[in-house]
Amino acid sequence: MDSVTLICTAGFIIAGGLYWFVCGFGSAEVKGKRGIDLSGGSISREKVEDKYKQYWSFFLRPKEIEKPDKVPAFVDTFYNLVTDIYEWGWGQSFHFSPSIPGKSHKDATRLHEEMAVDLINVKSGDKILDVGCGVGGPMRAIASHSKANVVGITINEYQVKRAKAHNQKAGLDSLCEVVCGNFLKMPFGDNTFDGAYSIEATCHAPKLEEVYSEIFRVLKRGSMYVSYEWVTTDKYVGENSEHVEIIQGIERGDALPGLRSYDEISKIAKKVGFEIVKERDLARPPSNPWWTRLKMGRFAYWRNHLVVTVLSALGIAPKGTVDVHEMLFVTADYLTKGGETGIFSPMHMILCRKPVSN
Repeated sequence: MDSVTLICTAGFIIAGGLYWFVCGFGSAEVKGKRGIDLSGGSISREKVEDKYKQYWSFFLRPKEIEKPDKVPAFVDTFYNLVTDIYEWGWGQSFHFSPSIPGKSHKDATRLHEEMAVDLINVKSGDKILDVGCGVGGPMRAIASHSKANVVGITINEYQVKRAKAHNQKAGLDSLCEVVCGNFLKMPFGDNTFDGAYSIEATCHAPKLEEVYSEIFRVLKRGSMYVSYEWVTTDKYVGENSEHVEIIQGIERGDALPGLRSYDEISKIAKKVGFEIVKERDLARPPSNPWWTRLKMGRFAYWRNHLVVTVLSALGIAPKGTVDVHEMLFVTADYLTKGGETGIFSPMHMILCRKPVSN
């Protein structure tokens, strides 16, 4: 083989390898998102870097985060920045689940979602609410499993667009509806839904009683609501500087106005009128660690970070995407530490019922 042929062959192999590495490699691309399609959601590509800086500046002004009128824009900005990266590197369900021996992450995630709808005892044809639906991964799993009609609400317009596209592709748009709105003030009438669930979503509410009150309002009497809440556990010590750093790291990297303690959840649910049916931290033993997926994904992070860096340098991915990806990696470390120390849980489950009568 002459040198020209050798060089051409090597170039072809390298080019093909790079194409596969960027466009075809990774867990989530086959689900509809590729590295070359990374964007800033509804943010124009030339403003992604500025919006990232604006997002980060919220934490320099903590009093603004605590103001309810500031939080929706704060959360919307966050999901514009991270939605494509989440979908590309994680999948369509933006939440955790306990690992299950012999089961893939995908299967463990689906079972965790199906459990939520099983807990609220809905039947085929019922109308249920997904509070903070993201791009609709849980919605589709739950609709397929229960045959209920699921209405999802998310504050982010880009997620609405992504969820609708996924619903149509999955052939589930007859069972799944997506609405853009603020779950602190939902565009639904009183006593509308036969059940409701939220999976790691209401942590974005500045005051949990506000979103719980809205869910209570739109549920029919006697209907049930289940939530998987992000909380600090009984192992968290506020005077421990390491604990404080971990929790603040999680809050900064996940657009949280402030994590709540596990013992606040049922008190708040009762305050707005719910009856408590069951409460349990699904992350506690004998459940297997939920954070193993983060630890196992470190190689994927470095691979994806290289891809993002190259795409950004070439002008394919918006400027600022590298910063967002790095922020999520740092946050993953804090989440892992939160799980390993036992001071944080992303799946404190509370099952509630709206009373049949006052």
